[in-house]
Amino acid sequence: MALYQENNSLYNPAEYPDAFSVKVGIVTASWNNKITSKLFDGAVEVLKKSSVKENNLISIQVPGSYELTAGAQWLFQHHSPDVVIALGCVIQGETRHFDFICHAVANGLNHVSLKFGKPVIFGVLTTDNEQQALERCGGTHGHKGREAAFTALSMALLKTPAAKIGF
Repeated sequence: MALYQENNSLYNPAEYPDAFSVKVGIVTASWNNKITSKLFDGAVEVLKKSSVKENNLISIQVPGSYELTAGAQWLFQHHSPDVVIALGCVIQGETRHFDFICHAVANGLNHVSLKFGKPVIFGVLTTDNEQQALERCGGTHGHKGREAAFTALSMALLKTPAAKIGF
């Protein structure tokens, strides 16, 4: 994928990777659904345009971002995808809860990736407010759901003999 700027959402649509054989799991937090549903829609858009077969796309929802780790692990255990995309949104509140959740999710998803030897893509927004989150799912700061899907396909296709993904 050729990027026009450092914002990965600004890709060259003529260069969608051919991901016909890639099996993708998506785990999406339902908390902050106004945001996470947009992240999910953007990710699925990229996967479809990259020829991911419908029966090679497994999607589940979990209650919140904290549960993304268990959801990613469950996908690997029961569906064996090549890659999992974790989509969530944690918005800063008045307490330190934000810090604990963000840290636990990042470390947990990394642990799952290492445990299964397969990539888990961190598509979790960690913002100060809802407006910042909206700007990152189709607004002025790109679309992090689309970016997560491109990253997932880039990582999954690294294992193919003729991997041709350029930045």
